[in-house]
Amino acid sequence: MSSDFQNMESMQYKCPNCNADLRFNPSKQGFSCEFCDSFFTLEECKTANEQMQSEAQESAPAMDEFAEGNQLYICQSCGAELMTDTNTTATECVYCHNPVVLKGRLSGEYRPAKVIPFKISRQQAVDIFKNWCGNRKFLPKDFLSESQLLHLHGVYVPFWVADCHIKGRMNAECHKIRRWTSGEYHYTEIKEYEVIRSAELDFEGIPADGESKVPDELMEAIEPFDYRDTVNFEMAYLSGFMSDKYDVRKEQVFPRVKNRAVNGSDQTLRSSMVGYDSVRVVQSDMNILRTKWQYMLLPVWFMSYQYQGKQYDFAINGQTGKQAGTPPLDSGKLTRLCFGIALGATILGLLGGFLF
Repeated sequence: MSSDFQNMESMQYKCPNCNADLRFNPSKQGFSCEFCDSFFTLEECKTANEQMQSEAQESAPAMDEFAEGNQLYICQSCGAELMTDTNTTATECVYCHNPVVLKGRLSGEYRPAKVIPFKISRQQAVDIFKNWCGNRKFLPKDFLSESQLLHLHGVYVPFWVADCHIKGRMNAECHKIRRWTSGEYHYTEIKEYEVIRSAELDFEGIPADGESKVPDELMEAIEPFDYRDTVNFEMAYLSGFMSDKYDVRKEQVFPRVKNRAVNGSDQTLRSSMVGYDSVRVVQSDMNILRTKWQYMLLPVWFMSYQYQGKQYDFAINGQTGKQAGTPPLDSGKLTRLCFGIALGATILGLLGGFLF
C-alpha cells in the first residue's frame, strides 16, 4: 500500500440541515443523513460545508468573550441551568421555583447570535393577563379577586430560528369542467391537464424552542415574534432578567422545523395551480437543501397563579403581549350553556314537528 494512500485523511461532511454526519448512499450516488432523512449531491455537500466552516471561524472571537461574561446557576431540584449577567444574582428557579446555586460559567458554544429585548414591562404583563381573563366567558368570577400571583419571571427563552432553502417539485392532474344545455340535451366537457410546478423556495424565521422544560405547544401559542426588533446579542440585555441554557439541540428540533417548512412549500406550490375546477396532486417532493440556524433568546413572561389550592401557569410574549395558558373553568357556567343549547335544540325540533 502506498504511503500517499495511508496518509490520506477522510473527509466527513456534515448535514447542512441538522449538522449530523452524512453517509454515502450507493443506490442514490449521493450523501444521505440518517438523522433527518435529507439527501445531497457531492457538490451540494462541498458548498454547504465550506459555508458552515467559514461561519464558525467568524463567530469564534465573540464566543470566547461570552464565556468570560456570564453567570451560570443550576437548580438542584429540576436540573434547569439558568444564565444571567455577572451583575444579576439568581435566587430561585423560574420553572420549579426552588432555590438555585451558582455553578460557574457557560462555554462559548451557548452564546446566542441574536436577542429580541423585552418590550412588555412587569406591570404591563400583569395588566395584559387581567384583561385576557376579563374576556374568558367561563372563567370563575372570583378568580382574579381570590387568586394569588405566586411567581412572575421575565425569561429569555432559548430558540433555534431556522431559514430553509427548499427545492420543490409537484405533479398534479387538473381538470376544467364546462356544462351547457342545447335543446333537450345537457352536455359536460371535461379537459384534463398534467400540471408541473418546480421551484426553489426560501422560508425564513421558523422558530423552535430549545428548552425541554417548556411545553412546545405553549411557546407556539404565543408566536409570532417580530424579527425586525432583533439585535446582536449583548450580555447587557440580560441585566435584571434570567435566560435559560438550551438543552435541546438544533438537530433534535429539526423535524419540527422540517415539517413546517415542507408544509409551507407544499401549500405554496398548490396555491399556484389556479384556474382549474379540480386539482389532484399526484406527487409532491420537497427537499431541504440548506438550513441556516441562528440561536436566539426571545422574551417571555412566565406567571403562576394559585386558585382554590391549585396552581395555574401562563406565558406572555414579552415583545407583543400575546397570552397563552389554561385558566380554571366555571363548571356551573359550562353546564348551564350546554343545557341551554340542548333545550333550544329540543324546542326547535318540536316546532319543526308542528310546522311540518
